[in-house]
Amino acid sequence: MASNNAVPARPGEPAAAPDTAEAPGPAQLKAVLLSPGYLKLLVLAALVGIPVSLVAFGFVSLEHQLQHWVWESSPDALGYSTPPWWWPLPTLTLAGLLIAPVLILMPGHGGHLPVQGMGGPPLPPKAVPSVVCAALIALPLGAALGPEAPLMALGGGLALLAVRRRQLDANPKLGAVVSAAGSSAAISTIFGNPLVAGVMMLEAAGLGGPQLLLLIVPCLLASGIGALVFTGFGHWTGLGIGALSLPSVPKSGIPDAAELLWTLPVAALIALVVVGVQALGWQTAAFARRRAGQPTAVPTALRTLLCAVAVGVAIAAYALCTGRSPEDAALSGQITLAQIAEQPASWGIGTLVLLVLFKGLAWGFSLGSLRGGPIFPALMVGAAAGVACGGLPGLGIPSGFAVGLAAAGTAITGLPVTSTLLAMLLIGDSVGEVTPLLIVSSVVAFIVSTKFRFRPETARQSSGPSEPERQT
Repeated sequence: MASNNAVPARPGEPAAAPDTAEAPGPAQLKAVLLSPGYLKLLVLAALVGIPVSLVAFGFVSLEHQLQHWVWESSPDALGYSTPPWWWPLPTLTLAGLLIAPVLILMPGHGGHLPVQGMGGPPLPPKAVPSVVCAALIALPLGAALGPEAPLMALGGGLALLAVRRRQLDANPKLGAVVSAAGSSAAISTIFGNPLVAGVMMLEAAGLGGPQLLLLIVPCLLASGIGALVFTGFGHWTGLGIGALSLPSVPKSGIPDAAELLWTLPVAALIALVVVGVQALGWQTAAFARRRAGQPTAVPTALRTLLCAVAVGVAIAAYALCTGRSPEDAALSGQITLAQIAEQPASWGIGTLVLLVLFKGLAWGFSLGSLRGGPIFPALMVGAAAGVACGGLPGLGIPSGFAVGLAAAGTAITGLPVTSTLLAMLLIGDSVGEVTPLLIVSSVVAFIVSTKFRFRPETARQSSGPSEPERQT
């Protein structure tokens, strides 16, 4: 790998600036692409994609089975056709009790906080067990988070096992590329299309020109292999992987001037909602983090438990206020998003507003204390807010739904191209008509969220160092 490549950052994190003065020209690029070292890297990326995809498939399948047992089989065994309103209270309390020891005692501390985005530097292989344990505790028991961040950490950590330590020491950027390829393979189909993983890695890395090709080729190769393994293994076993997809979406026509004008304030509003939830997440992280000068880990465990209980209270409050199942506001939001997309008119505006409110609270508390990914809940909250705004004169539900998807995705990731592509894939056949709205929504949300995003330094300064920071 050429030594002048920039190290790819994870989505939501700033990329290391490439050394543009030494960027390879066409001749140098050709030499690098055809060099034995780079060809070995491509072979490694392809080979890494197979075991990483199998492990990721097992993780997602197990998480879905546990979720089904907690939210469907167990209530049914107790005589409830749907989970009662109080169901999130014991499940999230149990999540807090079980996850606290993982976050405090295990190497890696369960991985990065979801409020930090999709990741940070690649996690070492020894941190992978804590990531898996924390995610398999939090996600099935009702944390308002998705599986994408744990999958990326899992894939990146496992991929590093294929590289010898002395190779990483000799070329640190090799580890970044291999880890990115492993992450791409792990999430290759969780977003419904392996291309999203490649574009996400590319946009997050912030590279351009020849350097872009040097990173994207192994990532695309690993994600393609991963998608093939996911699809084939899922067909063979009959197990679903829960890829983000919408069987039905609101049908829209060609947008007019009124829809385009409404897109601006609606996208800005949704971006502000997401930024507000992130701010709550940082404040929650400041509360849950161990404070300086405390001799034991008991306060950290207690605060983590209280945050998990707060998630359960927010979800239970939604069920009490609306009379609907608490599952609407729990978990990743993938099922609720599909329900909103299939029958948006059946959701009253009041119900959607309460869903955005209480799901947002549960999501914010989860972002700062539990473990999982931030994107899936963002898409659901954005879609619910967009459909609620669909009654505005001249906007319409289909356009509001599309604007909500693109704006929320961009606001939470800071990646407008990836978010636009993901929204286009989710909308499917109707995307041709609403593509202009998706692009405008992403741009507006990117500008607004960048302007008003809560600065994490404020949260860190208010809380003192965390246990991992103190150990470092």
